[in-house]
Amino acid sequence: MPDVDGFDEFYRSSRQRMLGFVYVLTGNLAEAQDAVQEAYIRAWQRWSTVSGYDDPEAWVRVVASRIAVSRWRSLRSRARAYLRHGVQESVPGPGTDTVEVVAALRRLPEEQRTALAMYYLLGMPVAEVARETEAPVGTVKARLSRGRAALAGLLAVADLEEA
Repeated sequence: MPDVDGFDEFYRSSRQRMLGFVYVLTGNLAEAQDAVQEAYIRAWQRWSTVSGYDDPEAWVRVVASRIAVSRWRSLRSRARAYLRHGVQESVPGPGTDTVEVVAALRRLPEEQRTALAMYYLLGMPVAEVARETEAPVGTVKARLSRGRAALAGLLAVADLEEA
């Protein structure tokens, strides 16, 4: 069993120094926080070994700096790929019909919305929807029927409001 109190004391006594160190390396507080958090997670997972080192903080510092550098390299690689391949074509925003359908779906009960999405968007058969939602097949069929009827009514009201 890990030495919880020992790790907690180590964390409390070193976290600010570690964050300051990695922040200076990255120049980005959010990146520094992420790297330091990941380093402390790894230290906790190996605490029985790390706690026996002469300087556990040095181990965390090395891990945190490697994580930060790895993320920086990843961002740099993405930037190079972006320059090499150019800008992606912009994706048009959703049409008004899509926005209306999504707004109407949000007004349905969650069970109906889930059944409709699984059946129509994912193309799952009724039996599979039933298995995944842990509901009887008849219940799924009823949810689909009621959901379609409610959706049709909501969309008809939206069409009337536009006219």
